[in-house]
Amino acid sequence: MRVLVTGGEGYLGRKLVNALVGRGELVGPSGTPEAIDHILLTDMAPATAAPLADSRLSYLGGDIADPAFVENLFAEPPQAIFHLAALMSGGAEKAFEAGYKANLHGTLHLLEAARRAGNVPRFVFTSTIATFGGELPDLVLDTQRQTPQSSYGTQKVIGELLVNDYTRRGFIDGRSLRLPIIAVRGGAPSTATSAWASDIVREPLLGHAYASPVLPTDRGYLLSPRRAIEGLIIGHESAAERWGGDRSVMMAGLACSAADLVAAVGRQGGSAAAELVEWTPDPFIRDIVTTWPTAFRLDKATRIGLAPDASVDEIVRNYIEDDAPTA
Repeated sequence: MRVLVTGGEGYLGRKLVNALVGRGELVGPSGTPEAIDHILLTDMAPATAAPLADSRLSYLGGDIADPAFVENLFAEPPQAIFHLAALMSGGAEKAFEAGYKANLHGTLHLLEAARRAGNVPRFVFTSTIATFGGELPDLVLDTQRQTPQSSYGTQKVIGELLVNDYTRRGFIDGRSLRLPIIAVRGGAPSTATSAWASDIVREPLLGHAYASPVLPTDRGYLLSPRRAIEGLIIGHESAAERWGGDRSVMMAGLACSAADLVAAVGRQGGSAAAELVEWTPDPFIRDIVTTWPTAFRLDKATRIGLAPDASVDEIVRNYIEDDAPTA
């Protein structure tokens, strides 16, 4: 089996590739497990040595907003596609044209290449909680109409609809997974407006002062990177009948406040770490992230097999175990 991973040099992309290499197989178009023979990573960034330390991996750098480049990715058509590449929420809001090129046109080019390849690959599309916004009920159901309040959310809604239509027409076997806020991310801060939920944990644990752009009472719906990668693979492996006609699902997450995260930092890293957080709200950040819901009825996610982290402390511990620098 050939696998294509877009955004393969990103934080989640690297983790997904490592998980796929360790797993060694995926369900193929026939519905039975097949050995992974080759994983093609693509991104706009230069390839690093670490993700390519396996004979099954190769890397091709370029821009998926360029249809000619996307055709190169399908020179040997993949049977599984994990589409993670995106210009994240804050970046897409500040750079309107770049956001649509990356998040809409890039997605459409991949879908068109898959259609022309004619082999009906499983296509996992990473959508986002930012597809929700506006007036919402206290408990969001699977049938909730999406009214995003950002360009990023709008681009991802369109992507979900495209995945549904290309699946309906028999061109792909699509699955769109709406990611909660992914925290705690390792590495450098990203352009995502949701980065606060990682930074408010990571920076104090590293001994750095952190100015929080959200208030202590502001809430988020979180999922650890460990659980997110598990969920993307479950989304790929799950049988089509579990998805129904709408191939989109909100992933299971855990609702908590910024103050809850700081309290967990104190329990895991000591009170001195928690005291490094200051509250300096940023209207640009808050005007976006406070429109995202934090309470969902997860019937479809449960049916597919998606699971949240058990607690805020587990989210922080997962970061410490998986990503925190070692002395």
